[in-house]
Amino acid sequence: MLRLKGLNAFYQKSHILWDVCLEVKEGERVGLVGRNGVGKTTLLRTIMGQVADRSGAIQYGGQNILRVSPHKLPHLGIGYVAQERSVFAEFTIRDNLRIASLNGNLDPEVLTEVFTYFPKLQERMAQLAGTLSGGERQMLTMARAFVKKPQLMLLDEPTEGLMPSAVETVENTIRALAEKGMGILLVEQSLATVLAVCDRIYVMEKGSIVHEETVCETSEKTIGGYLGVGGG
Repeated sequence: MLRLKGLNAFYQKSHILWDVCLEVKEGERVGLVGRNGVGKTTLLRTIMGQVADRSGAIQYGGQNILRVSPHKLPHLGIGYVAQERSVFAEFTIRDNLRIASLNGNLDPEVLTEVFTYFPKLQERMAQLAGTLSGGERQMLTMARAFVKKPQLMLLDEPTEGLMPSAVETVENTIRALAEKGMGILLVEQSLATVLAVCDRIYVMEKGSIVHEETVCETSEKTIGGYLGVGGG
C-alpha cells in the first residue's frame, strides 16, 4: 500500500530525514515511535507533500507520489490527521464534516459509519466545534479525515492530552478501521497505545529508522530501551 524508499527531507539547509525506508500494508497498523524532535511529524508531512525539499520514493498503490501535489493526495485515498487537531471552531460539527468531504456533500453511508466510531458526534451535529472538549475535537478531526473515504490513514499523536476514556475510543477506532482494510501509520508518544493497537513498530532516531519489529511480548522492553522508558 505505502512504501518509502530512501526518503530524504530538508528544511532549508538542514537535513531532517535520512534515507527512510518504511512500509504499510493493506489493513496493517504500523507504529512510528521515537523521542521528541527526531523527525516523526516531518515524515508524515513529507508523505503529504508539505515538505517541498525531498528526494527518494513515496510509493502508494504502486505509483511514486513524491511529486504529486498535496491537494491531490486525498483524492488518491490518503487521509491525514495532524497533531494540531485543527477544526473550524466557528462552524458546527456538521459543517466541519461537510467542508472536509471532497465534493462538499456528506455521503449518508459514510456518515453512518462515522457515527459507529464516534456516536457523540451524531448527538452534537449542531454544536459549534469550538465548544468541544479535547477528546471530542480529536474525534472530529479523525471523522473529518474519514469522510474522504481514505484507504490509508496517517495519524500524528492522536491520544496526546486525552483522558483515558477518549484514548480508548481512539484505540478502538484504529482497530476497527484496520479490520475494514485501511492501512494505518501511527505516530504516537504513548508506547502503551502503540503496543496495544499496532502490528509492527519502527523506531526513529535523528531522522533515520534504526529499528523495526513485529509487536510481541518482548516489544515493551526492546522499544522502551530505545526511548529511554525502561528495558535498557
